[in-house]
Amino acid sequence: MKAIVCVKQVPDTSGKVAVNPDGTLNRASMATIINPDDLNAVEAALKLKDANGCKVVVVTMGPPPAEGMLRELIAMGADEGVLVSGREFGGSDTFATSQILAAAIKNIGVEADDIVFCGRQAIDGDTAQVGSQIAEKLNIPQISYAADVKVDGTTVTVKRMLEDGHMTIETQTPCLLTCIKELNTPRYMSLGGIMDCYSKPVSVLDYNALKDDPLIDPTTIGLKGSPTNIFKSFTPPQKGQGKMLEGADKATCETLAAELLKKHII
Repeated sequence: MKAIVCVKQVPDTSGKVAVNPDGTLNRASMATIINPDDLNAVEAALKLKDANGCKVVVVTMGPPPAEGMLRELIAMGADEGVLVSGREFGGSDTFATSQILAAAIKNIGVEADDIVFCGRQAIDGDTAQVGSQIAEKLNIPQISYAADVKVDGTTVTVKRMLEDGHMTIETQTPCLLTCIKELNTPRYMSLGGIMDCYSKPVSVLDYNALKDDPLIDPTTIGLKGSPTNIFKSFTPPQKGQGKMLEGADKATCETLAAELLKKHII
């Protein structure tokens, strides 16, 4: 059994957004972090490893520097990293990204007792589409918004979080789960893991490595093959500095009312 985890390197929300002329994000010039929901997916896979000793493989699609993120996840406890990287993949939307990642996962190999983990959604797109699309292209069952996961042999039982409650769903492996932050608390890198992370394998799958897969069609990958086009990307304007009013008397209330009236809030 192995756990395959899809992760994404996303712009640091505390930094500025850099945009290319074609409207895509210039990820090479921005500070990046590991997508938060993906860390919950990694932790779910590592808990499974703790329980039964399964192999954990982390997969990401991105530029060559994304290898550093994979090394961090190996330092947390993953066994192997796979970097899917090629100019032909650049600018892919969710549809094209899921095509490429599904082909990469097939290249790794999905066996009868394997589980694919994904984060619920990425903070740079907030679509929550890629995980579900990967499952569809791999033709395996999927359960989204996993808030609790129990694995017994080839049976996977998931508490799926809903807006007004939850439902419990049971499925068989191989399957794909998308994870939410309520599922767990991601662990830190260990000292031993940091020292050993460069001794473990990180392989690179480029266009040539995946081009024979039916999913890797030049007309449906990359920027040109993406049905979704970016209209505009920008850094949100900074909010003005707040104003504090001290006191709890009538005069303070009148001052507050006057300020709100001036701003046409009341």
